[in-house]
Amino acid sequence: MKMRCFSFLMFLMLGVYAFAQKDVTQFLGIPVDGTKTEMVQKLKAKGFKYNSTYDWLEGEFNGREVVLLIAANNNKVWRVAVRDKWTTDEANVKIRFNALCRQFAKNEKYLPLNDKPELLEEERIGYEMMVNNKRYESHYYQSPKDLRTLSEEERTLALSEAGLRDTPWDSLAMEERKEQVSALIYYMEDKYWSKKRVWFMIDGEGLEYRILMFYDNEYNHADGEDL
Repeated sequence: MKMRCFSFLMFLMLGVYAFAQKDVTQFLGIPVDGTKTEMVQKLKAKGFKYNSTYDWLEGEFNGREVVLLIAANNNKVWRVAVRDKWTTDEANVKIRFNALCRQFAKNEKYLPLNDKPELLEEERIGYEMMVNNKRYESHYYQSPKDLRTLSEEERTLALSEAGLRDTPWDSLAMEERKEQVSALIYYMEDKYWSKKRVWFMIDGEGLEYRILMFYDNEYNHADGEDL
């Protein structure tokens, strides 16, 4: 993970690539943005059926029957939640959880936020969830789709926030280069990666379980502006 980020940031340091501010989380190629009505129409075009009784959409995702729930803030969509339509038992939900971990790990569109999220065979998730209120989750950043030339303003701001001068890369010693890389990693994580979070968890209903997945656009999430 760290080497992957370091290699990628090396390009950023040279001013070759950067994240576009308007680049937001996507679900099935659809930006998690706009109004709820617009999102529903786009998902219907993907083959999902709207259920007016429960105000959700139904269809197939990643080989499973699911329901989709859309959350909005000030009429702007900030989350698409994917919920397994059917529950399963403890053994099978562990298999499904681990399968998802492996699928995300090999997908270059995602950067992991947690190390080794797969569950051990001996993990007693039912007991841990019921008695110890343990949560089983795995979190990721959705990598940007569009890459552009890093602006001088963004580079200068990122380094300034870290107390560093915007010095040409070729004139820096190795330790100074590492400092700049660390500063840009922090800046990109705060300004871009953290705004495009995708994660999933095990949800328990007695002795039955299902997977919940969340595609979040943190640009649109409430941040206390209405307080």
